[in-house]
Amino acid sequence: MESRTNMFEPLLETATSYGKTSLELYKLKALNSIGSLLSAAIHHAAVAIILLMFLLFASMGAALWLGDILGEIYFGFFCVAAFYALAAIIVRFGLKQSIKKHTKDSFISKLLNK
Repeated sequence: MESRTNMFEPLLETATSYGKTSLELYKLKALNSIGSLLSAAIHHAAVAIILLMFLLFASMGAALWLGDILGEIYFGFFCVAAFYALAAIIVRFGLKQSIKKHTKDSFISKLLNK
């Protein structure tokens, strides 16, 4: 009976070692996925901030230029605001599903490292 116990001990140790190694591998894969997601999110946030700053100054310039053409500066700001309201309506109602699908697919592919 003792020989059977001695025979299963190395098998049990190997299985335990395999389990610990597999758990460590899954932890490292999860950490890699989270790191990839965070780095992509930081990159996208930095690009978005830069684009928003560009858009802000371009909008102010366009509003001042249109106001100069129309005779009153506030007319230019109203025109730019109307443009953004129209763009928001188009994005909200026309592109909502497309944006949601693209964002979800991008998030999942980053999470799975594809």
